[in-house]
Amino acid sequence: MPSAATVYASSSVVDSARRAQEQNTNKLLGRALQVCKERKVEAETLISDGDPKEMICQAVEQIHPDLVVVGSRGLSKFRRAFLGSVSDYVAHHARCPVLIARPRK
Repeated sequence: MPSAATVYASSSVVDSARRAQEQNTNKLLGRALQVCKERKVEAETLISDGDPKEMICQAVEQIHPDLVVVGSRGLSKFRRAFLGSVSDYVAHHARCPVLIARPRK
């Protein structure tokens, strides 16, 4: 029986990757906030660790937003049913209106 390959990364590599991810996230959210500001839309961003579905719904309970906007990766019906969908989960569980932004074709 073949054994599974295991890869271990040093903590410095993991920390470096995490810092890079945080920088990219902050840059992206900064651009999103700028677009909202230019259009006179009040917006707030939040970065959390954990299952995105649960984290978004928990944030809704804490922040009480007027609207949550989530993206959609455009999964097929089969993949969405098999893998689940953050946007579908949030749309059905968040206690506020949810706008699902679909990718451009």
